[in-house]
Amino acid sequence: MEYALLIVAGMLVLVAAAAFSKRLGIAAPILLVIAGIGYSFIPGAPHLALDPEVVLDVLLPLLLYAAAVQVPLVDFRRNLGGITMLSVVLVVVSAVVIGFILFMLLPQLDLAAAIALGAVVSPTDAVAATAIAKRLGLPARDVTLLEGESLVNDATALVLLKSAIAATAASVSVWDVAGGFLRSVLVAAAIGLVVGFVTVRVRSRFSDPVLDTVISFVVPFLAFIPAEALGASGALSVVVAGLYAGHQSARRFSVQSRISERVNWRVIAFVIENGVFLIMGGQLAGLVQESVRHPEIALPGTLALGLLVVVVLLVVRALVVAPVLVRIRRAARRADDDRERLSSMRERMSAWRERLGDGRVRERAQRAEQRIDRRDADMVDLQKNSVGWRDGVVLSWAGMRGVVTLAAAQSLPEHTPYRPQLVLVAFVVAIVSLLAQGGTLPLLIRLTRIRGSDAAADARELASLLDEVADAAERALADPVIDLPEGQGVDPAVVDRVRNDVGMMAESAWEQAATRQGEQQVGPHAQYGMLLRVAIDAEREALLDARSRGDYPSRVLRRAQELLDQEEARLERRSADG
Repeated sequence: MEYALLIVAGMLVLVAAAAFSKRLGIAAPILLVIAGIGYSFIPGAPHLALDPEVVLDVLLPLLLYAAAVQVPLVDFRRNLGGITMLSVVLVVVSAVVIGFILFMLLPQLDLAAAIALGAVVSPTDAVAATAIAKRLGLPARDVTLLEGESLVNDATALVLLKSAIAATAASVSVWDVAGGFLRSVLVAAAIGLVVGFVTVRVRSRFSDPVLDTVISFVVPFLAFIPAEALGASGALSVVVAGLYAGHQSARRFSVQSRISERVNWRVIAFVIENGVFLIMGGQLAGLVQESVRHPEIALPGTLALGLLVVVVLLVVRALVVAPVLVRIRRAARRADDDRERLSSMRERMSAWRERLGDGRVRERAQRAEQRIDRRDADMVDLQKNSVGWRDGVVLSWAGMRGVVTLAAAQSLPEHTPYRPQLVLVAFVVAIVSLLAQGGTLPLLIRLTRIRGSDAAADARELASLLDEVADAAERALADPVIDLPEGQGVDPAVVDRVRNDVGMMAESAWEQAATRQGEQQVGPHAQYGMLLRVAIDAEREALLDARSRGDYPSRVLRRAQELLDQEEARLERRSADG
């Protein structure tokens, strides 16, 4: 009963923190850590603990997959170089630097164990930083870099941690570690792709969104377990499978499956991630007591060591972020020249394709043109979303730690010297980075005056894209091919009705773009939404009245309710987009 009450209370705290975080302007993870710390010092309160194996082998795959399916693969590909620097180079450099510092300060600690702790505190959290970044409206490229980094750096850190722990018991060379890391990456990527490909094909055959969603819950473990069994990175395998599934969802899955999956995975990520933050704060008092019972280092010294690690991590991060941004800026400056070369290549390829007849060679030429167009679009995006010193300041400060640091610290071997103190150091790093960096990030963004995406420009581009989509529908309606009984033609009135419905979405988007530009008007489509709301409200009252009278079977009432809900959901989405 005690644990049931704790679970209920914890869930209520999660909801309260999420609700009040928006009003207070503070990220929910920060509030939850503070609440957990307060709980940990309540006399007689039950001790909160998480098995690190449960976190790393069960919760982490779920969290990584939930985040990966939401990351646009196009953005990930465009920023792959920067993501690699932040998720691989930064983690390795941070782990080695922290390891050498701890090795010099703690006489009984060997270098491998010190680097193991460096690997524990190196990866940023997969949710905390990006949740704050999106809420504060950071530029799109900054958000993508933070998302990509936090997805991949867990794999780097865990592989490095395993290698360092192995080195404490045996002689392992740098080349062994490097070779093992490369093998781990390649095997994990291959397994993730295979699992993603197979599961997407299987799920696309299910029309029931419930069954499809249940299968999606298994996908992270289908990717994680075989990769770990082969000595590869299960975390990276999950990320690859999630990126593939997210990219293919628009083509392969039904709309009901996409909506269900999006909502269900958001709920899973919310409960797990925020629950772990709450427990992380709740463990602080126990960790302090454990450290005091094993006084190899006094408590003030342990806390000071944790603060030193935080400062070193910030410095190292800034030193790695700087060349990442320099590289992006140089590429942006070369974009005009690159686009000219791409234009020449496209013209030559187009002329060559026109001289070819139908066949496989012509198809290859068309695919080559598509690759050129994609590269040109990358250059345009690079020019639109370039970076500067403001991005560097924010990206350097946004490296917050969380779930992986919490669990990986407690996975250090029991025989590790200073283990209680090292675990407390890792927790200090995680908590300080969340409270100090996460808490002051909004102020830093205001001080640097960094600007996010232009909402008005996004609205215009959305309207332009919907025009392009509507044009494709118009061409299809000009000569529709549908299955009708012999001798029956398509009713022109029905075609006109469909044409009007299709064009409405684009026209509504242009109205909203005009509103973003400051034109105060209530256009016909805004009026349409208002009138539709009036009609839906009236329909719902009539439905409730029919239910109270009992004139219709419950199955008929339920079906009518579902249809009305779908119509209202479309209206709500239209209002939200506006």
